[in-house]
Amino acid sequence: MIGDGEPFVATDGSSAPTIDPAGTACPVPIAEGERVILGHGSGGQLSAALLRDVIAPALVPAAPGGPLNDAAVVAVGGTRLAFTTDSFVVSPIRFPGGDIGELAVNGTVNDLAMMGAQPLAISLAYVIEEGLPLEELAAVTASAARAAAAAGARIVTGDTKVVGRGAADRLFVNTAGIGVVPDGVAPSAERARAGDVVLLSGPIGLHGVAIMSVREGLEFEVEIASDTQALNNLVAAILAVEPGVRVLRDPTRGGLSSALNEIAATSGVGIVLDEGAIPVPGPVRAACEMLGLDPFHVANEGKLVAIVPAGSAAAVVDAMQALPEGADAALIGVVVADHPGMVTIRTLVGSERIVDMLVGEQLPRIC
Repeated sequence: MIGDGEPFVATDGSSAPTIDPAGTACPVPIAEGERVILGHGSGGQLSAALLRDVIAPALVPAAPGGPLNDAAVVAVGGTRLAFTTDSFVVSPIRFPGGDIGELAVNGTVNDLAMMGAQPLAISLAYVIEEGLPLEELAAVTASAARAAAAAGARIVTGDTKVVGRGAADRLFVNTAGIGVVPDGVAPSAERARAGDVVLLSGPIGLHGVAIMSVREGLEFEVEIASDTQALNNLVAAILAVEPGVRVLRDPTRGGLSSALNEIAATSGVGIVLDEGAIPVPGPVRAACEMLGLDPFHVANEGKLVAIVPAGSAAAVVDAMQALPEGADAALIGVVVADHPGMVTIRTLVGSERIVDMLVGEQLPRIC
């Protein structure tokens, strides 16, 4: 019970707590420790724990001590290749601003780009639920092909599997991609240093709120569209100005907060943000306030965070703003030696608070 130093434990064998008839115990949620729950796919604390405790131990021998990045970099015949894979289970499969095919290709291109790579080839695999109209499948495939061509990549292989009704949610998409990393380019989550600055390529929260608005039937005065887009050209512009960029990360699941917390923890540094500098669109802010959500936790699919040396920040921002996908780029914070592994924010009223990773699942099925 609260106040006596003892944890509150469920007594009915379920993962949910029970409440005693006298009302003396507080129904604090008990984290599920033996089964996968939706929160493990949120991109927040549970996702990090799943990767750290269950998956990573089997992979460590292949990459001892290496940081967790958006893609792996391997040397093949003297060429450094970035390699990544991802799965997409977004519902609905068509949404304002895009569809699952475009989203999958852009997501894969962006994971490669966060390692400084330009995409070469992509695979496209489907798990299709029986009953999906062929017209919809054709439209998703055409959208994926257009997205690949726009990013300068090719879809070169793939697979299809059909499962019975109810065994999938209409369509699941898996992609993998390879790209070439230029010589001398090595962004990584472990390279942030005190004195660096944090750049953001544009407004946050658009993708997650766009998906939620369709799924929940919410209407806003201004339509909110997903920000899904390829970022490899934006990354190329950044590298042209600052080939020594420290970190690149696209804040997808778990949003901006999870991306920055991962960087802070991996690099062993603190990050201090300026709330007034972070662009949050009015409709996104209104939707989050109405639903009790934090826009820093909401998913993005066409934004990046760059951590660069302070001396090159102005030139990098200018280069980003010269492209449509970086038109609203801004300097949003600094890297500090204090409070390593922690992200804080200076609020509009002059206080400072912790920006923590998402706990549980805020917006299911958004990527």
